[in-house]
Amino acid sequence: MEITPKTSHKRTVKDFDISKYMGEWYEIARYENIFERGLLDVSTRYTLLPDKTVKVENKGINRHGKEKKIFGTAFQPEPMNNPAHLRVSFFWWFASDYNIIMLSPDYSYSVVSGNNGKLLWILSRKKVLDGTTLDQIFGFLRTRGYNPSKLVF
Repeated sequence: MEITPKTSHKRTVKDFDISKYMGEWYEIARYENIFERGLLDVSTRYTLLPDKTVKVENKGINRHGKEKKIFGTAFQPEPMNNPAHLRVSFFWWFASDYNIIMLSPDYSYSVVSGNNGKLLWILSRKKVLDGTTLDQIFGFLRTRGYNPSKLVF
């Protein structure tokens, strides 16, 4: 597949081990979206279940200082052909694409895009990423047609 800004969100990392991806992730930055608008200190915990689905627990602090949580599930529609593509659902009738488009070799940070390239997240195992790593991520994003200046930290 040719990489263009319209398709870059669909090109996922090739080497992906879902069990290594499990655990706590902190949101470093995101493209603003309606379901996270105004939330701070956002984090996600992924737990692999015996049936190979993933329990998803998102939480953040709203503008009133209250913790907001939402729970969902995820699965790999093509675990052999495209393991870094997941479908995530927080409402039983609606699932979104979760495309891991960049992943550090040690699973310490990742970049995730949504189903249309309009959703984007930078995630890390730590609450802060160093400037050098962020510069590398921004360079990668530019090659994929994303605009890092649109990120909300």
